[in-house]
Amino acid sequence: MKKILILGGGFAGVEAAIKLKKYKYDVTLVSNRDYLFIYPISIWIPVNKKKFDDVAIPLEKLRKIHKFKLIIDDVKKITTAQNKVELASQTIEYDYLIIALGMSKVPIKGLEHTHSICGNPDEAIIIKNELSKLIEKGGGKIAIGFGSNPKDPSATAVRGGPAFELLFNFSHYLKKKKVRYNFDLTFFAPMKEPGKKMGNKAYNKMDVFFKHYNIKSKTGIKIQEFVENGVIFADDSKLESDLTLYIPGGDGHLVMRNSDLPLTDAGFIKIDDRCKVEDIDHVYAIGDISALKGPKWAAKQGHIAEVMANVAAYNIHHKIIGSEKRKGYHKHLNIVCVMDSGDGAAFVLRKADFDMILPLPILGHWMKRGWGFYYKNSKLGRIPRIPGM
Repeated sequence: MKKILILGGGFAGVEAAIKLKKYKYDVTLVSNRDYLFIYPISIWIPVNKKKFDDVAIPLEKLRKIHKFKLIIDDVKKITTAQNKVELASQTIEYDYLIIALGMSKVPIKGLEHTHSICGNPDEAIIIKNELSKLIEKGGGKIAIGFGSNPKDPSATAVRGGPAFELLFNFSHYLKKKKVRYNFDLTFFAPMKEPGKKMGNKAYNKMDVFFKHYNIKSKTGIKIQEFVENGVIFADDSKLESDLTLYIPGGDGHLVMRNSDLPLTDAGFIKIDDRCKVEDIDHVYAIGDISALKGPKWAAKQGHIAEVMANVAAYNIHHKIIGSEKRKGYHKHLNIVCVMDSGDGAAFVLRKADFDMILPLPILGHWMKRGWGFYYKNSKLGRIPRIPGM
């Protein structure tokens, strides 16, 4: 039986493991943490609507349900010429390899003075504690923003989504606590039109949301560095902040620099439409670690990572059985976002020739909570999985 090794225990890696086990292969999943973190609903940890365990699925539970093998370890080096992967504790050989390790952060001076809802999962708890301290103190200044990677626009993803969601949720939460008037909330970003990836209709609505939730903004000026009490911009202006939350642009995974894979200038793995690594047989890359090809607005999102996982699994299976059937991910590229605000949400959709935003007061919030319930319980096999969701 062919041995298939999957590196990465996030959305892409777990989905690939589940799909390949349905084809009855010998599948091993390697992850550096022992749980799958549901990032889209982690925005509610800081505002006490979710606990950490509500947003994490133990990989051991998934292993037992879906019957793949599991190794908790760090990946150190990939040598495709020898079909080997070096982990911290052992070296593993494979017949087929799927790389789904995610991405690193674009470095910027003073990043240690910030926290990110899209980084280490433990950061969500830190943000919660820091917000609680400010509430106990009686008020403060909070700055929330996101960055990009000029070498790869898709690595910006729709980072505005989680940043905007935090802003709106914080405003709603502080209002419920009856202390909103004691806080300044400011959005910042170095680009002139942050959020434009979501489409013109969504972008043009952002001013309405900012006004409704009383959020200031500072955009269009490059970030020079972060300091303990704020953000310094290239024009030497400063945004004062008691709590700075920043989602950096994505950068190539550090392990790739120690491996023999074809990389873009930004450090992402070059793949074709079938998710196969360019010029290397038996190796596929999916999710954030791959160099996404498509229109300039194309973005790395969780549902695209799962599409790529399904494409890779399908193509590996049909290659093994000698079939000519293949699938591609390009035709599935779109942006889908339920941008939550704590008291509602806005449904955002962008395709090649279409974009829309649909405000959903009250109902939208519960729709996103319903998706979180569905995602977790469908992965655990408790409810049926709906194709494409």
